[in-house]
Amino acid sequence: MAKITVNESCIGCGACTGVAPDVFEMNDEGLASVVGDDVASAKEAAESCPVEAIEVED
Repeated sequence: MAKITVNESCIGCGACTGVAPDVFEMNDEGLASVVGDDVASAKEAAESCPVEAIEVED
C-alpha cells in the first residue's frame, strides 16, 4: 500500500486540493492534509506542488 504524506514545507497554496480533491483537503491551520488514497491523483498533485511538500511512497 502506498503512503501519501504532506511534509512541513507545505505553504497552504491549495494546488493539491485543486488537482486531487479526493486525496487532499485544507485543515484548520490552512495546510494540506491527506484524506484519500488515490496514488495516481496524489502523484499528479505532487508534481503541481510549488514547494514539493507532497511525498508518495509506493
